[in-house]
Amino acid sequence: MNAETNPLEAILAGDRRAVARAITALENDSDSAHAVRAGVAAHVGRAHVVGVTGPPGGGKSTLVSGLIRQLRVRGHTVAVVAVDPSSPFTGGAVLGDRIRMGEHQADEGVFIRSLASRGHLGGLARSATDVVDVFDAAGYHTVIVETVGAGQSEVEVTRIADTRLVVCPPGLGDDIQAIKAGVLEIADAFVVSKADLPDAQRTENELLSMLTLRRGPAAKPPVLRTIATTGEGLRELVDWLEQRTQRGSRHAATEDRAARDLVARSIAADGYGRHLGFELVAAARGTATVRMRVGPQHLNFNGRCHGGAIFSLGDMALGLACNSHGTIAALIDGNISISTGVEPGDWLVAHATEVSRSRKVGVYRVDVSRASDQAHIACLSGTVYVTGKPVPVAAPGERPGLAPLLN
Repeated sequence: MNAETNPLEAILAGDRRAVARAITALENDSDSAHAVRAGVAAHVGRAHVVGVTGPPGGGKSTLVSGLIRQLRVRGHTVAVVAVDPSSPFTGGAVLGDRIRMGEHQADEGVFIRSLASRGHLGGLARSATDVVDVFDAAGYHTVIVETVGAGQSEVEVTRIADTRLVVCPPGLGDDIQAIKAGVLEIADAFVVSKADLPDAQRTENELLSMLTLRRGPAAKPPVLRTIATTGEGLRELVDWLEQRTQRGSRHAATEDRAARDLVARSIAADGYGRHLGFELVAAARGTATVRMRVGPQHLNFNGRCHGGAIFSLGDMALGLACNSHGTIAALIDGNISISTGVEPGDWLVAHATEVSRSRKVGVYRVDVSRASDQAHIACLSGTVYVTGKPVPVAAPGERPGLAPLLN
């Protein structure tokens, strides 16, 4: 079977059109998205995924452009996932990062893809992990993920990247105190960008002073100075990156693998979910994404999707997320707001995230969107009680138990 008739083979061969189509399917969560995820799953873990994060205006895009130049000189192929703010009119990516990296667009060894954050917190787009997997499977040596630049909440890159670079422009001053509880503590290396500016030395000294306060045997991240516009410091930064042997860490997290397996078995054992046609899209500890196609069984007497079906979809995602830790958690308070009507045939996607969790109580948020255009449909928030009892689902290969997972 040739690459024209087999999209997976085309992706694995590095065909740029096939890669682009796969990414579009993932970003829009179209009907073929699940097949893309399943197809590339056995071909990932080879690329070095480098996350670049930091405050807005810190020089991240210019740094990434400089890294591409250095990596290409050394013979590496490079893919870039640039997460841009969403357009308030179309919901698409603003494409600012792509414009700043325009010099590389004609290079066949470089693939730059902009993703719209679409309101997703954590500095990334919801589909970013899947897009990284496609680039990995397509054989790119290095995949650079540039976050949108959102401050201390921008730590979701830790789930994706093997190596995290935190860009610190000169003159942060007290801003370091404002963001160190979040972004600064995820760094594998600090990059003082725009090092030709007067406050560069001060910024470096502040970072070094902060690192002296760290306790424990873990290695302290290096602090590297760069001037990306001239290339100064980039060779040393890439030398350091090439010494890193970490690969595939996003797939090596035992806890997340166990959580995905548990969630998959749980939804398979849920009779109500099967009746409504719920399908698992993705899961990790504290998060789950579920979808459904609106059919006749979901419609009310007006021919639109029943609000109860939308709530059920959100509740399923929430229930899987809060039970992904392996202990039963039951919903004790939930609220939903529905902003848009849904037509028959629409695909709805519910993405649940953990806001906070203690030994007995957890708080979760679920966003429901329409897959075709990412339109916001509903938002569900819920508080759960953590019982401490194990989730009663069958082990792999066994018959699923009859005890329901949810609430």
